[in-house]
Amino acid sequence: MNAPWTVDAILLDMDGTLLDTEKVYYDSLVAALNACGYTDDVVALCHSMVGLPGPVCEAMLRDHYGAGFPLEAVNKAFLEHRDRMMRSGLPLKSGTLDLLDAIATAGRTMAIVTSSSRRSAERNLGLAGIRDRFEILLTLDDVAQGKPDPELYLKAAARLGVAPAACIAVEDSNHGVAAAHAAGAITLMVPDMAPPTEETRAKCAAVLPDLNAVLALLQQRGAL
Repeated sequence: MNAPWTVDAILLDMDGTLLDTEKVYYDSLVAALNACGYTDDVVALCHSMVGLPGPVCEAMLRDHYGAGFPLEAVNKAFLEHRDRMMRSGLPLKSGTLDLLDAIATAGRTMAIVTSSSRRSAERNLGLAGIRDRFEILLTLDDVAQGKPDPELYLKAAARLGVAPAACIAVEDSNHGVAAAHAAGAITLMVPDMAPPTEETRAKCAAVLPDLNAVLALLQQRGAL
């Protein structure tokens, strides 16, 4: 159970894992839908989108509400609400800086692997004050399919010149875990907005309460 892990790289999801952004996105989408007159089933629908790329979420909204759905108006209201919430910066998840410091001290290669666009990733990491810690960002703009497809993780491993099985992936969502596991990475989950399903738990080497626990486990298993 405690055998050392052979690790060449650590791949980190961004929203909801390092940055406390998923609640910002969720609250902004709920507010935007309500402002445009949509109130029924909004909470459950928005929860189902956690961890998915923006274009997928837009398709889900159209499918759910029908051809007349005012996507442009909802997007405008969403961005206005999001920008108001982000005006004072973006908070980090508990343990983010300690984990990043430990990875850097250990000399481990790391990368951001996110289903956000490059523009969003650059903005959010900058608002959170940690953009300069990452040389490598894999974003939705780098692949044909975002999470839960494994392409992002496979491409990250290839970019780093390592085998996916020698990568630790840290994720917060069921969709992210599905992507990392399908790529063959050792997958750790720190749940954020949505709890893990039983299927998700089976794909994880561990489900942990926060990034401090991730750091402790990586040290215990010899990954740092």
